[in-house]
Amino acid sequence: MAKASQLNPPPLQGSARAWGTIALSLAIFMNVLDSSIANVSLPAIAGDLGVSVNQGTWVITSFGVSNAIALPLTGWLAQRFGQVRLFITSVLLFVLSSFLCGLAPNMTMLIIFRALQGFVAGPMIPLSQGLLLASYPPALAGLAMGLWAITTLVAPVVGPLLGGWITDNINWSWIFYINIPVGFLSAFMVWTIYHKRESVTHKLPIDSVGLGLLVIWVGALQIMLDKGKELDWFQSPLVLGLGIVALVGCALFLAWELTEEHPVVELRLFKRRNFWSGTLAIGVGYGLVFGNIVLLPLWLQQFMGYPSIDAGMLLAPVGLFAIILSPIVGKNVNRVDPRWLASFAFVVFAVVLLMRSHFNTQADFGTLMLPTVVQGIAMAFFFIPLTVILLSGIAPDKIPAAAGLSSFVRIVAGSFGTSIATTVWQDRAALHHAQLTEAIHLGNATATQVLAGMSDAGLTSGQALAQVNRLVDQQAYMLAANDVFYASALIFLLLIPVVWISRPRLAGRTVGAGSSGVNADAAAGAH
Repeated sequence: MAKASQLNPPPLQGSARAWGTIALSLAIFMNVLDSSIANVSLPAIAGDLGVSVNQGTWVITSFGVSNAIALPLTGWLAQRFGQVRLFITSVLLFVLSSFLCGLAPNMTMLIIFRALQGFVAGPMIPLSQGLLLASYPPALAGLAMGLWAITTLVAPVVGPLLGGWITDNINWSWIFYINIPVGFLSAFMVWTIYHKRESVTHKLPIDSVGLGLLVIWVGALQIMLDKGKELDWFQSPLVLGLGIVALVGCALFLAWELTEEHPVVELRLFKRRNFWSGTLAIGVGYGLVFGNIVLLPLWLQQFMGYPSIDAGMLLAPVGLFAIILSPIVGKNVNRVDPRWLASFAFVVFAVVLLMRSHFNTQADFGTLMLPTVVQGIAMAFFFIPLTVILLSGIAPDKIPAAAGLSSFVRIVAGSFGTSIATTVWQDRAALHHAQLTEAIHLGNATATQVLAGMSDAGLTSGQALAQVNRLVDQQAYMLAANDVFYASALIFLLLIPVVWISRPRLAGRTVGAGSSGVNADAAAGAH
């Protein structure tokens, strides 16, 4: 009985639950903030350390690669060392690595310390979900996920703004130093509240082969996705080699893990209908969202003349409705079928992207901002229901493994989404450019009139053609962005049937199944 009590501790009550939520949220805010805060500081970091901005991008790449490797290890590490001990260790090592990043004397050391920071950050997000869910009674699990979602939605918006302000007004090192007091406070609070609620540990052997294969194929895949566009994808021997390593490594990893008695990554979770359908939906959906979030400011800055701060302000309102609605969605996710809520999110995302697919080069600030504001509604209905679906029917001791594995899929999908969106954008822009330039010839009265007007204004023929080419470029990239937005909207609508494959548990019964209770839920999750 004592072991069962330790495995499933009773929910926290009153102020302990409130302070526990704050403690976990501080750590997650720090974690998610650091994944985006360095982006706008890259020019300052590269200049200060005497390298090019392209070399400086390894500050971001190294964090992402090591973070992606660590995420699926969370379940094994939690079973081996305990959820609370692992979380606090992760936070304290994150603080240490942040301090080292701020002290880094050169780019090589900064990249090494950022890789360490990304790796130790891996377990924090999935463990926070497990600890938070255990802090609330089952009826309030949705509210717990709503509060968790607020933190993960606000931090990416605050990150670039805070990073830019710190870099401009203090020094780039302080984007790392600010983690130190936050991390220590979070670790102290979590230990005070949760140390008596440690999970059961098991002396699991180390799956060294699985771990080695994971590092190889995930590292190769992430570097390929980060550097592919810069190196012209598979025209580059390096990218081609990385792709082969990732493919072969992944195949060997799957074969090994599915036959290993104590795998480092619990791939058998994908046997559960709720887990694989929810993870697929949240992975593809996040890839689409992230790809378009990257594409929009690129288009605004490069071809619409927006400074970086204005482009950032156009993305900031996405958090408005997300913050307001997330707690409401969380409180009601156990009353309303989460599949309906997720489907609503996909429809709103599709509407937002269809609105963007009608942008033109004359669009004003308000027109560009409106879809971003509406997108906040979709964000509130996206993470919470899909997280509830994919974790439905999973035992508490397996939640860190499930959350870590789904987070890994989401992060990799985000990398795919970014690479695919920007590559398709470039390819479609080249196509539109070729089509538009076909119309510029002496037989076209409009083109002749425009060139004549430029000539009358004092431009040489070469200058006039260069000016026309810039206008054609602007139109081509706008049309290409519209193509990506439109295609993304259609894919969101195609994701709706994926959600309805699941059979999530709701208020003691399995939604969409004829039977009810725990047995029905277990049966639904196992298929």
